[in-house]
Amino acid sequence: MNLMYVSTRNNQEKLTASQAILKGLADDGGLFVPESLPALDVSLEELKGMTYQETAYAVMKQFFTDFTEEELKDCINRAYDDKFDTPEIVPMTEARGAYYLELFHGATIAFKDMALSILPHLLTTSARKNRVKNEIVILTATSGDTGKAALAGFADVKGTKIIVFYPKNGVSPIQEKQMVTQKGDNTLVVGIHGNFDQAQTGVKQIFGDKALARELDAAGFQFSSANSINIGRLVPQVAYYVYAYAKLYANGVIAKDEPINVTVPTGNFGNILAAFYAKNMGLPIAKLICASNENKVLYDFFSTGVYDRNREFVLTSSPSMDILISSNLERLIYHIAGDDPQKNAGLMESLARTGRYEITEEMRAELKDFYGNYTGEAETADVIKAMYEDTGYILDTHTAVAAGVYEKYKKDTGDRETKTVIAGTASPFKFSRSVMTAIDGKYDAMGDFELVDELSRIGNVKVPRAIEEIRSAAVLHDTVCEVADMPDVVRKFLGVR
Repeated sequence: MNLMYVSTRNNQEKLTASQAILKGLADDGGLFVPESLPALDVSLEELKGMTYQETAYAVMKQFFTDFTEEELKDCINRAYDDKFDTPEIVPMTEARGAYYLELFHGATIAFKDMALSILPHLLTTSARKNRVKNEIVILTATSGDTGKAALAGFADVKGTKIIVFYPKNGVSPIQEKQMVTQKGDNTLVVGIHGNFDQAQTGVKQIFGDKALARELDAAGFQFSSANSINIGRLVPQVAYYVYAYAKLYANGVIAKDEPINVTVPTGNFGNILAAFYAKNMGLPIAKLICASNENKVLYDFFSTGVYDRNREFVLTSSPSMDILISSNLERLIYHIAGDDPQKNAGLMESLARTGRYEITEEMRAELKDFYGNYTGEAETADVIKAMYEDTGYILDTHTAVAAGVYEKYKKDTGDRETKTVIAGTASPFKFSRSVMTAIDGKYDAMGDFELVDELSRIGNVKVPRAIEEIRSAAVLHDTVCEVADMPDVVRKFLGVR
């Protein structure tokens, strides 16, 4: 029996996994979710001896049921190979009583690699399965990490083109350099005059433009997405939480079936939603600790039941979390509304019309396993400095937000015993200036790549290949546009009209 997918705003139309991956976003603007969340069908004893690739297959086969074993294993093996600089793919490091799941050892040194290394293969396999003749145009907005990871995944992949929009002054210098130096004849990187939410909204509007879709279809193109709105992005993320739990058990850190907490720095909510899915598959997760930066719309939501994006947008040292519209939260809202698409659609309509919505008390009760908090800019810098001085371990700015919130969680709840995994979402090398000046203000006088070398020296860690590659790379993308001009930039790149 195939597990079918429905929209969070209308559950009448049912798609297979490959069809949902191809579409990316539902026609009604909703996100695709499985009709029911599947259970893991392998024991912990089996899992503890599995490689990352084997764990990924055990998880993904439960979701992507219309893929054959050969197809899915081929996608997994192509994704999780020597692009990663550690054979275990996601090593774990213990520091100050928590277990840091290092999700940043891929081609672009951020956690997005974990899903975007496999998405191109899932997408092209889905196209073959559904006899798609059009060329697939990946259209995505990024707050910094998704863009480069998607570009790296799709560059020169036959039958695809990829267009990435990013906020021109809203990403770190290293993030921007990674994107604008991207090679590949099928790639386009565009800076917009605006913030990430405006870029994301612009992309969603392009997806919803039926006239543009007809234009592209006539020219032999169709859109799909690499953002975490694509179910092909979300499901691969579930695997690393299962892997982390199995490794803690294999290493004797936890007993069989002992609950753990998971702390995730999040803006768009996909990474922590993957942990929620893992919990619902049967993984013994106690608390899902949602860590925000000063754009604390999610903290306020968990505190009050009100989601309100009508506030100042703050540029922080953790730019991948500088988000006020958390797209993936819609999937959680759908689930806590009892899988009711009408109830969810009403809330999303309110968000689009007024910028806010409020959930019911019954829905709030379904959030009991979540804890939300945030750290301000000074607190985040203090966490980086203290961690380095105490242990020598260097956190990036996003992971430091999670570490700071975990300390607040322990203080607020008194729960100091439950073993806790913290999602390490980016390499400190990606945010070297913010990281190094947090450790010592004297470093602010150095150039970007001087900082990289100094970080390597004081942290006793090798400079990642992803950073070495861009030291002297030429800028290949210099397009900048207004938000309103995004559709025309797409047309021009594709040679339509």
